Amino acid sequence: MDRSALVALAVHLAEVARPIILAHYRTALAVEAKGDASPVTIADRGAEAAMRTLLEAMVPDHGILGEEYGTVRADARYVWVLDPIDGTKAFITGKPLFGTLIACCEDGVPVVGVIDMPALAERWVGADDRPATLNGSVVRTRACDSLAGALLNATSPDMFKGEDATCFQRLAQAVRHPLYGADCYGYAMTAAGWNDLVVEASLQPYDYCAPAAVLAAAGGVMTDWQGRPITLASGPRVIAAGDPRLIGPVVATLGGA
Repeated sequence: MDRSALVALAVHLAEVARPIILAHYRTALAVEAKGDASPVTIADRGAEAAMRTLLEAMVPDHGILGEEYGTVRADARYVWVLDPIDGTKAFITGKPLFGTLIACCEDGVPVVGVIDMPALAERWVGADDRPATLNGSVVRTRACDSLAGALLNATSPDMFKGEDATCFQRLAQAVRHPLYGADCYGYAMTAAGWNDLVVEASLQPYDYCAPAAVLAAAGGVMTDWQGRPITLASGPRVIAAGDPRLIGPVVATLGGA
């Protein structure tokens, strides 16, 4: 498939998921705890099920990796990576900063990404052959070549455990301002040039593949804590920088953990 077809399919998936999610937003829905104690709702499961049904019908030879329903055809050349609601804790408390993350990886590398923000009616799209867009308008990252001038986002300081927490605190003290609570929206803000860094840990591929594709299309870069490019096989720790010149200083400050 060419990139235009992949992008169109990714956008279609977002269009399918958004109304399912919004139908349950700020309602008295039941919240279950998964094995890792993270919350899940009918909205998460319904949105992912709908996206998977569409993918099975349109690209049955492609793989799928989803947060709620696992992996099929993991060895396929194209693998779709789905997080129906990134930020379920935000969703169940009525905050609008949750998003649907959709990525297509080719040979393990994210090449198409969508960050869809249902409650904000914002859709960020990126691919490796075109600029990133917000609701159809081109967005770009901004220049920032020093940690001292950088705005840093992370979902929560509690996501860093043990030595990771020590490393992150060192970085938080080196930047202009550390900020928390944006979930996947921090990556979108970085792609648009309103934020400079997102550094997180305890992630899964469905958390970082879509942001990696969007950010790269906007002129930024996403790596692991050693500065290696993001792939499906990357570990749980990521750095997202609007200005690629920040990667070296961030890796050095984190200590190459």
